[in-house]
Amino acid sequence: MIAEDDLDDQLLLKNAFVENGGNQELHFVGDGVDLLYYLNNVQQGSHGKEDYPDFIMLDLNMPRKNGREALQDIKQHPVFRKIPVIIYTTTTDEQEIRRCYELGANTYIVKPTNFESMVRIVNTVLRYWLSTASVPSLSPIG
Repeated sequence: MIAEDDLDDQLLLKNAFVENGGNQELHFVGDGVDLLYYLNNVQQGSHGKEDYPDFIMLDLNMPRKNGREALQDIKQHPVFRKIPVIIYTTTTDEQEIRRCYELGANTYIVKPTNFESMVRIVNTVLRYWLSTASVPSLSPIG
């Protein structure tokens, strides 16, 4: 799940995921309102469990509900709070980084300036959050 309002950045991220194997299903939303709508309307998959995203890449600077507000809502929800949230933004301000971690961000990545760096970042994100990290079950209990 990627919450990003810039269509060019969406396309670059999509291409970076494709460069890294492209076997994950990507969902893009343009702001925090649509992100929370998506999470609240997740359907049951073929395996009988809800198909919540494995992680959320979240831009901070979006219209309607910005990334900080969406992060706060996600991390206060009993189920959504277990979904790893990766802040992915241009903001390099130390106070902003600290604030995001205080709100419950799992990691903070500054958007790279070129596509090759983006491909490397996506590779690292995929390896870590899908292969290395242990994430709790998203069932409402526990």
